[in-house]
Amino acid sequence: MMSKHTEALTHPIFKIISEVADELSLDTYVIGGYVRDYFLNKQQVKDIDIVCVGNGIHLAEQIAKALGINKKQVKIFKRFGTAMLHYKGIDIEFVGARKESYAKDSRNPEVEPGSLEDDQNRRDFTINALALQLNSSDFGQLLDPFDGIQDLKDKVIKTPLEPEVTFSDDPLRMMRAVRFSSQLHFQIEEQTFKAIQQQAERLKIVSPERIIDEFNKIMMTPKPSFGLKLLLKANLLKHFLPELTALQGVDEVEGQTHKENFWHTLEVVDNISENTENLWLRWAALLHDIGKAPTKRFDKNIGWTFHGHEFKGSKMVYKLFKRLKMPLNEKMKYVQKLVFMSSRPIAVVDSNVTDSAVRRLIFDAGDDLEDLMTLCEADITTKNPKRFKAYHNNFKRVRDKIKDVEERDHIRNFQPPISGEEIMKAFNIKPSKEIGIIKSAIKEAILEGEIPNEKEATREFMLKKGKELGLKPDKN
Repeated sequence: MMSKHTEALTHPIFKIISEVADELSLDTYVIGGYVRDYFLNKQQVKDIDIVCVGNGIHLAEQIAKALGINKKQVKIFKRFGTAMLHYKGIDIEFVGARKESYAKDSRNPEVEPGSLEDDQNRRDFTINALALQLNSSDFGQLLDPFDGIQDLKDKVIKTPLEPEVTFSDDPLRMMRAVRFSSQLHFQIEEQTFKAIQQQAERLKIVSPERIIDEFNKIMMTPKPSFGLKLLLKANLLKHFLPELTALQGVDEVEGQTHKENFWHTLEVVDNISENTENLWLRWAALLHDIGKAPTKRFDKNIGWTFHGHEFKGSKMVYKLFKRLKMPLNEKMKYVQKLVFMSSRPIAVVDSNVTDSAVRRLIFDAGDDLEDLMTLCEADITTKNPKRFKAYHNNFKRVRDKIKDVEERDHIRNFQPPISGEEIMKAFNIKPSKEIGIIKSAIKEAILEGEIPNEKEATREFMLKKGKELGLKPDKN
């Protein structure tokens, strides 16, 4: 039985679209995420998808005219028959109802005009095929051919048509199934999930950018391990993050085993996600142990080792980001840095550790010190209550040491009190390698605690170091 939901369409934009659609005699509907989220009581009016039986681009241009928007501001994608305009913080996409057919080696469809039913058939999931009519005659009428409303109630993700066909046509839908399951905490229907497992190999025809866009949405859910486990079980994860799946399993030699690093990593990601909305810090947690698979060795005397896994892992970050077409800018360098330094804070727990070690930690971490400490504390996944408490107490001691040294020495992001220009002036010399040697020596002396981080002491040290290099102070 059809029902009307005019209360879902109270935003003024729908009245305008309705009036223009009636003038053009175009059957027009709002479809997809907006409708789904309305029925889930999660509605935020940011994205609206409009489908009409006819020319979607012409509809968009006439809507823009009615809204007083310059025609040039309508983004048109002729190949796909779609158009988009931005209005008061809302992205509105227009498309003509269509049929789609796919070549085996591409997820870009051949498109031809179709009916609303054709358009709903091509949607990825039943919960995204819900449509509300916008024409005044049946304003707010719900069209739900696949019983998506029931699937919303049952919290189920399933495809409108045969899942094997749906996923083979557009393999990105497999990632979207896991993403929606993670965001909504819905179950993927059994046959739909089996089809994903069987079609997982098809993910290779999807561009890395599209895969990572869906993956990042999974990473930004409150509990990313929910989606990460699904990706593993669905056979998808190994196709784009083999460095992570390589951490699976526990080896045993002479009765000695090591920690299961894959499931540990998922716990770390969940732990850090409780404390940050920073996507790249979550990525650092995800990748902090990837160097353990290639560095794993068994030593008869000490058992399993992962020597240098932080260094190896930081090198792997660049290759991984490059392969997945992720940013190779400061975001990548930030993840690299945290992976590389992920074991450093625990090294200064010892009560006998020198202040110079703490100074170097502060200096090397710089503005990322707090994120590094957050990562290290998230890395504590032991289920032994005594060990858990002891490890956290250790990090409290590290934080206290850092606070004490930083208040005294002001090391974080410090610039030595003497500049290169001052060194040149002091010895009346031009730019040369000696200036770099002196500046490096000053930095080391301050970090080692040989001299305080202040002008006068640094100047005396500079003169002494210059003399050692055969430089003579300028008398003027």
